[in-house]
Amino acid sequence: MIKPTLTTKYDSYKEMYEEKPLTVLIMPPINRSTYVDAKEYFHSTLNTPIVNAGYYVIPPFLSMEILKKESAYDSELFLYTPLKKFEEVFGADMVVFTIIHSWDKSSLDALVVVDVEYIFKSTKTNEIVFTRRGQINYDASVSSGAKGILGFVADLTISALNTSTIKYINVARSCNSYVFKDLPAGKYSPNYDIDRTSPSGLKEFSVTLNSKEED
Repeated sequence: MIKPTLTTKYDSYKEMYEEKPLTVLIMPPINRSTYVDAKEYFHSTLNTPIVNAGYYVIPPFLSMEILKKESAYDSELFLYTPLKKFEEVFGADMVVFTIIHSWDKSSLDALVVVDVEYIFKSTKTNEIVFTRRGQINYDASVSSGAKGILGFVADLTISALNTSTIKYINVARSCNSYVFKDLPAGKYSPNYDIDRTSPSGLKEFSVTLNSKEED
């Protein structure tokens, strides 16, 4: 879980509480990593944790079709420009940008290491209302239970195989679920507007998540 700090959610995300956004548009992630499929995996798993936090998220498949039709698929073009059009076209109060800075896999260490940044911007003010960047180390290691050097070699071999066959959509899902654990509650959450004094996680962090936690 995100470690609590002395900072409250209201202190960290004052703009979100004041604007009270309801409808969220998820833009296609900006992929600056060398792993081509990272963009698709992140885009398909972003909506669930935001919906669970109490927001209405415009269905990604619908928004994707409209964005493509309007030649607005390249999110990087809109990251620093006025977002009023997205309010007019989609009725969105908030636009979510994701930047995948890196995605690296190490079979030797049985790790997938992702550096990802999330930026929520208001369509009304064009200001950032939520942002977080972190390095997520997704641990796919497996223990055979054997002891000694043979056990070490067995564990290394099994872990390498597990890393090579890992479902990468689970990596993206784990990243998104972790990052949005302390997202201020939206209107459709029972905690709406009563979680202001709850602890806020760090704006920048590094964490190791274990694939076994999904079982």
